[in-house]
Amino acid sequence: MAWTTPDLCDAYPEHVRPLPPMLRNFGGKTAFCGEIVTVKCSDDNSRVKEQAALPGAGKVLVVDGGGSMRRALLGDQIAANAARNGWEGFIINGCVRDVDALSLLALGVQALAAMPVRTEKRGLGDVDVAVSFGGITFVPGEFVYADNNGVIVSAQPLFLPE
Repeated sequence: MAWTTPDLCDAYPEHVRPLPPMLRNFGGKTAFCGEIVTVKCSDDNSRVKEQAALPGAGKVLVVDGGGSMRRALLGDQIAANAARNGWEGFIINGCVRDVDALSLLALGVQALAAMPVRTEKRGLGDVDVAVSFGGITFVPGEFVYADNNGVIVSAQPLFLPE
């Protein structure tokens, strides 16, 4: 890894929007970044499953579940499919499950907490809309960087000088 979120914050203070410390790492990749794709849903991960089935190289799925602690929006099967399809990771304002399996995948996953209960599939949710949580707006097509230090968002890709 050629970057850390602290280094990017130091190099681009006027370009980064840091998310307050509210998420935990659950994935096998503790540092990941990419272009933002969004899903807004509430206790229904139908749209998350659909996006994970699409090619995701260079992309991070930001899921706004409204901070719900009632259901897990990501589990091992959807995450494994996302990893197979090249997704860099997930940022989830909600819960995940199957945390031991998630930790073995080559996929970044940051979420609020673990919850063993799955969602009901009702086909609800919006894709590629701006979502806001933690005082930060995640805009599709912008960029997100996540590691053990935190999560930052930028309208442009960020690179550290060699």
